[in-house]
Amino acid sequence: MSIQITTAMVDMFSANVMHLAQQEESRLWEYCRQESQEGESEFYDRIGLATAKKKQGRHSNVEYDDIPHSRRMNVTEDFYASDLVDKEDKLRTIMNIENEYTVAIASALGRQMDEEIIDAALGTAYSGKKGTVAVPFPDEQCVIAHDGAATTGLGLNTRTLRAVRKKFKQSNAVKAKAKQKQIFAFAAQQADDLLGTTEVTNADYNSVKALVDGETDTFMGFKFVELELMPFNATAVTYDIATGAVDGGGAGTLTIGENRECFAFTPKKAILAAMPAKVNGRISEIPEKHYSHQVYGNLSFGGVRMEEVQVIKIYCKEV
Repeated sequence: MSIQITTAMVDMFSANVMHLAQQEESRLWEYCRQESQEGESEFYDRIGLATAKKKQGRHSNVEYDDIPHSRRMNVTEDFYASDLVDKEDKLRTIMNIENEYTVAIASALGRQMDEEIIDAALGTAYSGKKGTVAVPFPDEQCVIAHDGAATTGLGLNTRTLRAVRKKFKQSNAVKAKAKQKQIFAFAAQQADDLLGTTEVTNADYNSVKALVDGETDTFMGFKFVELELMPFNATAVTYDIATGAVDGGGAGTLTIGENRECFAFTPKKAILAAMPAKVNGRISEIPEKHYSHQVYGNLSFGGVRMEEVQVIKIYCKEV
């Protein structure tokens, strides 16, 4: 139960409630492959590559492919946020407390959705017939922000964006004639770093400045989504300073906790996110709490990375 309600009593200067700075909705959900699965866990099948064969001659026998099948397991979990509104609090305040609590709870659930999507993108996926095969995020899908010389990592720059774009193309994760841009999730510091590494004389400068100023959200084939929920690196990482590739014997090293783990992914394909039902919200009287009103919201949600080549992790120095 919140004990902070006394700060909103009638003797306040204003009857309006200002919600403290916070992300108010999920920013990544719309770019995921959205499912509404029935059970707590469910399997989603994947079909691999077929191989074309040369016909051996007239009336020759057909040779059949054994097209590989695989699956990924997605597990949903339950989340909720709630608080109580005493009858006495309602008498002493001008605002509609239930409505304001509802906004705060909805915001909390929206941020939780993004945290689950981020974990699905960068964490361990589970594959196999029964979902028992752990698939950690591979080093091959990581790029360190680099300039060809720095040995302790850098902030995001255009050279790194080109490396990410090239990696998508080389793995055929992006269709050759696809018009849909890849999603790039980053934080405010990365937007600022991107502007700082682009000189005024550079033709890209105006585009990057528009991105930082919020006038556009696209640049270099990416649609940028800004949020402050991405984690920092929990382990030291060594890398090739020339290419930014993670390399156990590389000359560059990232210090623990100094680099934001941003990521780029193909929309509607790379990450599957399931929400079995819409967010549930209720306001109910609780007799055991002297008939106070409980404001309650909950959702079931979970996500999984469907294919490694469709997600690229980018380490960007921030500290």
